Amino acid sequence: MKMGGIDTARIDAMVAQLKATAAKMEAGAGIGIKGANPAPAKLDFADALKASLDQVNESQLSSQQLGQKFALGDDKVSLSDVMISMQKANISFQTAVQVRNKLVSAYHDIMNMQI
Repeated sequence: MKMGGIDTARIDAMVAQLKATAAKMEAGAGIGIKGANPAPAKLDFADALKASLDQVNESQLSSQQLGQKFALGDDKVSLSDVMISMQKANISFQTAVQVRNKLVSAYHDIMNMQI
């Protein structure tokens, strides 16, 4: 059903996707599991950082490709899909920049500590 140019089915699908991702994150973190004490997995900071940056890059590339398809007149791509993907890419990039800023700030704080 279209409401004011926005397809509500797509919005419902996005909300369902967000809920599924939140449930997946809660399950992975062990939230909501009483009495469960999972063994901590060894996570390398460099690998986590690289995976995060790769995800930001992938988001930006897919957004750019979707924008190009829309600009070329592909009927399968709607303007709302393009705008949503661009906003997702922008938010993920801004998050990466803020994390970088916090890491640099923490590095400077540690380097300025007196021993």
